[in-house]
Amino acid sequence: MQTLLFVLAACAPTEVVLRGPSVGSCSYVSSFSGLPECRDFHDATDEEAEAHCADDGAVFEPGVACDVDDVLGTCTYEADGFQIRTTVEGTDASECGSNRFGCETFAGGVWEPAANCDGTDELVVLDDPWPWPERVCADPLPGEPPGASDGQVCTWQVVSGATEAGRAFSDYAECEVIRRQRPYSPVPANPLADEADARMDDAAYVAELDWVRGQLRSASCECCHSQLAPDGPSVFDVDFEGNMANQFSDRGLAMAAGWIPTVGFGTYPPEDNNGFSRNSAENPDHSAFPTTDQARMLAFFTAELAHRGKVADDFAGDLYGAGPLDAQLYYEPDVCTPEEGVDADGVLHWAPGRARFVYVLEQGSLSPTVPPNLDTPEGTLWRLDLPPDGDPVASGTVTYGEVPAGMTQVWPADGAAPPALEAGKEYYLYATADVLFPISRGVFVAGEATPPAGCDSRGGASTAGLGGALLVLAAALHRRR
Repeated sequence: MQTLLFVLAACAPTEVVLRGPSVGSCSYVSSFSGLPECRDFHDATDEEAEAHCADDGAVFEPGVACDVDDVLGTCTYEADGFQIRTTVEGTDASECGSNRFGCETFAGGVWEPAANCDGTDELVVLDDPWPWPERVCADPLPGEPPGASDGQVCTWQVVSGATEAGRAFSDYAECEVIRRQRPYSPVPANPLADEADARMDDAAYVAELDWVRGQLRSASCECCHSQLAPDGPSVFDVDFEGNMANQFSDRGLAMAAGWIPTVGFGTYPPEDNNGFSRNSAENPDHSAFPTTDQARMLAFFTAELAHRGKVADDFAGDLYGAGPLDAQLYYEPDVCTPEEGVDADGVLHWAPGRARFVYVLEQGSLSPTVPPNLDTPEGTLWRLDLPPDGDPVASGTVTYGEVPAGMTQVWPADGAAPPALEAGKEYYLYATADVLFPISRGVFVAGEATPPAGCDSRGGASTAGLGGALLVLAAALHRRR
């Protein structure tokens, strides 16, 4: 018997039919939630299902459907032309909200909570919110030259930050903070790195490779891409004794060469980041890596691609390199549900969840994502922030233009009242439980008692698989509740 469901996406709900019964399943522990899960496959071949299971180190059991006793909920979504229904196992209702977020926002799926969630699947960050960028200054290490800031070395302690060239980022900033901002997980390098490379006998080549290593070590990259990473490096290792460049995939090299834009990672202007710059909306052909010499960095990685026989046209259709960060930045909102928007009295309403950041923007604006340059996009009319130790605010408690107790108006920056909303005009409401943790993001029409019915604003771009798509944010979501 076929079952009906609705897929939440950036459009009105679409009825989808599960195409037949489960053809088999596999069980594993999710890299996203840390919880046991079971995945059923519909309208998939055994080979397709087996490959998806192998990605999680699981064994596909053909003809065996999931049978889970303690269920938090299920997430149903489409991947690679077939359908997957993931059953999340557990009894701790505090895990419901983060699993709902992952399902709806990144897998583009439908979250169906079990009875034991009991309404606790609201999105809220009560503990350990995203660490905001901090400029930290310290005396240089013994034997190092004086710093550029009245003798001190000053560094932005954030993923897009870099210390002074020739120094190690970890000596002047805390890598643990970086790994909380951009969750880290170990990822194996390209097997090509284990092969002998005659270029390592070329002194000029090795000198350029070592320069690249030094640039990466001065940036926050070394926190997750070196032996400092607690469970091992992610993809490449600046401490690798062989040719580090061979650890990259072809696509990774293309990002480093500026052939694939990586705007979504965010960046500081070089004058505020010890001379380091990277890919941005203004310079989409710059390297994904922060560097003090773009031409030199791009030349190195362009040569690496040529060594592998690759040209820019090979990546012409690959528009975004920042994965889920780009998916959020370029999310296209649709009309909100009747429960979401700004009502005729100016009161803001969003989906179940308590917000740390609240925005009202012009329709057509990019979605707010990461600081320092992507958190207040052009078109922002009003922005409220909550300090790390503040209590998140609930839907229906915020009135447009009035700053609630405990929150701070970040925009307009001069403290002036935001522009009045024009009756009948469309605007964009964005409420988020934390950075990269949206609750509602949808269009509303000013002056209406309730917004017109439309899609659920929490939907996101569909991905190839729930576990893989969420890996970028796995650590952050596992620590949030």
